Amino acid sequence: MNRDQVKNLSGIILVLLSSRIPRSISRQFFKNVVIADTYEAKRILETSSPTVYYIPPKDIKMECLIKTMKNTFCEWKGVAFYYTVLVGDKRAENAAWFYPEPTPGYESIKDYVAFYPQKMDACYVGGKLVKPQSGSLYGGWITSEIMGPFKGEPGTENW
Repeated sequence: MNRDQVKNLSGIILVLLSSRIPRSISRQFFKNVVIADTYEAKRILETSSPTVYYIPPKDIKMECLIKTMKNTFCEWKGVAFYYTVLVGDKRAENAAWFYPEPTPGYESIKDYVAFYPQKMDACYVGGKLVKPQSGSLYGGWITSEIMGPFKGEPGTENW
């Protein structure tokens, strides 16, 4: 997908291009705005979940993110805080999160931002449309290259 094709899509756009992963990682669309464009995304793999991508703030249109009062606790990464994505009159509430003080072992994602693909209009990895991980708690990005089952799908409530 090239930049001209991006302009023709309707939605908020998040573009992740990673030098650590040798291909275009993702594009997220929200109201025709590219929210992020990076070669420095980091990915986290958790048990029974697809990849979650964390993006450095320098590569995000931070003016489209509004910090909210929401926070949650992850036993591995610590306390997460949330952003609402706002472009024009379109809002995606608590659509992204970050760890300002991650626990030891996760320092490399300090202040990096992850997005829920189900709250964006469309997300792409390697030019292919991402399927959001099922369930409202999870922010995994499912591509044709990975197979489940994943947490969040029917029957996985007690995993």
